[in-house]
Amino acid sequence: MSTTPAQAEPTATPDQGSPPELMHTPAKYALFGAVAVIFTVADQASKIWVRANLAEHRDELQIIPGFLSFIHAENPGAAFSLLRDSEYRLPIFGGFTVLAVLMIGNMLRTLPPRERFLNVAFALVMSGAVGNAIDRAVQGTVTDFIRMYTEAPGLKAWLVAQVGTAEWPTYNIADIAIVVGLAMVAFHSLVLDREGQAAPSPAAGAAPAARPPAAT
Repeated sequence: MSTTPAQAEPTATPDQGSPPELMHTPAKYALFGAVAVIFTVADQASKIWVRANLAEHRDELQIIPGFLSFIHAENPGAAFSLLRDSEYRLPIFGGFTVLAVLMIGNMLRTLPPRERFLNVAFALVMSGAVGNAIDRAVQGTVTDFIRMYTEAPGLKAWLVAQVGTAEWPTYNIADIAIVVGLAMVAFHSLVLDREGQAAPSPAAGAAPAARPPAAT
């Protein structure tokens, strides 16, 4: 009777080295689709309500007096009215939207199923891009309605002196989704990824698992 030297069992981290089919679980795409659809519908429903109930540049619905209200503004450009006067703005925005959708789709395809945080982040960015793209495709402009400002005398005077206005550019739910989604991606990259790399592996320092001696 003799024995062979003990050999360590190979270990694998979750999702590492998994067959390609395990990267494409229904749950991963269901989460992405649910978040993207919910925020796209919320964005479009809110804009439909605004266009039906608030006259452009006239009506204003106070939510928090002196801070937050709903108005009706049509923006032919991008954020901060970029490219609003360009005759090529629609093809440019359309191209950026297609590029964003393709990039997000590729990142989602390679995303491990357990990475739900980034899944939600990608879905938010996708919903925001699609929501504003629908506006441009249907009417050539994007409906904005969330107005944030201040009427506090001291703060208002300071903001006007420093940045020229005491009001943030009007925005919508699609814009919120994009900003929150990108912030989540940045937080994941700067904080969560580093914490994961710094954390010791559960098996670190432990003796490798050995197979029982093989009899000959």
